[in-house]
Amino acid sequence: MLRAIDRDRFRVIPIGITRDGAYVLEDDDPDKFALNPERLPEVVDNGTRVVWPDSTLTRELKVVDGGGERSLGDVDVVLPILHGRFGEDGTIQGFLELLGIPYAGAGVLMSAIGMDKHTTKSVLKAADVPVVPWVTVTRATLERARAVWEQRIRALGLPVFVKPARAGSSVGVSKVSEWSELDEALDVAFAEDSTVLVEQSVVGREIECGVLQARDGGLPRVSLAGEIVISGRDFYDFEAKYLGAPGIDLVCPADLGDGELAEMQRIAARAFEAVGGEGLARVDFFFTGTEFFVNEVNTMPGFTPISMFPTCWIASGMTYPALVTELIDMALERGAA
Repeated sequence: MLRAIDRDRFRVIPIGITRDGAYVLEDDDPDKFALNPERLPEVVDNGTRVVWPDSTLTRELKVVDGGGERSLGDVDVVLPILHGRFGEDGTIQGFLELLGIPYAGAGVLMSAIGMDKHTTKSVLKAADVPVVPWVTVTRATLERARAVWEQRIRALGLPVFVKPARAGSSVGVSKVSEWSELDEALDVAFAEDSTVLVEQSVVGREIECGVLQARDGGLPRVSLAGEIVISGRDFYDFEAKYLGAPGIDLVCPADLGDGELAEMQRIAARAFEAVGGEGLARVDFFFTGTEFFVNEVNTMPGFTPISMFPTCWIASGMTYPALVTELIDMALERGAA
């Protein structure tokens, strides 16, 4: 995104967040944060501290470093390119709301819904959006009535996928092909979250599309479809999503008939509006050949060169820089409303 953003129109202030939660002024260097299998980029504590405004009366951002405190200027909009907890779960969005600073993407409620897989599925099901059958458990519920919950889980049939309810990027996800693998899969998921989903496996194609918020009172805009073709891997895991690991091909546009594409786009728009309809989302499907099941609504999808969200919009006729500009413009319009 640092490479793609329109520098003739926007001045970028890159802010990094360390593992300890410190906001630091980062280098405006795309190469520093390039993903590669041998070295994942990390924000390190460089000694700077970004100072956010102390009220809604100002949008001035400051930084404290070895030379003292200096102004970075007024902030017009924040682009929160963050995954997982504290990034796309509504917390950073609430922080920016308190400061009165416009930001791109989903708001507090939509972010919180989209981050929690159980809540997302419950909301979509209530809106008549087809979802894959699932069972949600906690350690406490399993300890109180293990036999009851295990019976419900086994009723899903094999294989199943075990997922943390509130984690992103396929972290903590396991495929269970034999019931003897269930306990280990639960432990892996519980290491990431106190609530875990066990989902029925659907035999079909993995289809994804991008959705952008409606403009001028129209309908949400839905991209062409992309397909994740898996060969040699159990599922689309972290390494495949971000590091280009082998065994995964991303095909865009996906081979769908006109009627199939229209149905997918209709369901994607309905799912987007059901969870809040703000900013953007990537809607993930399982397609059996006759039915589309929504697997997930991701409110801040990946933006790497191999990520499906920008790929689908580029295939739909929008350039990467134009896509970034659109996200910022929507945020500015929402902030001015």
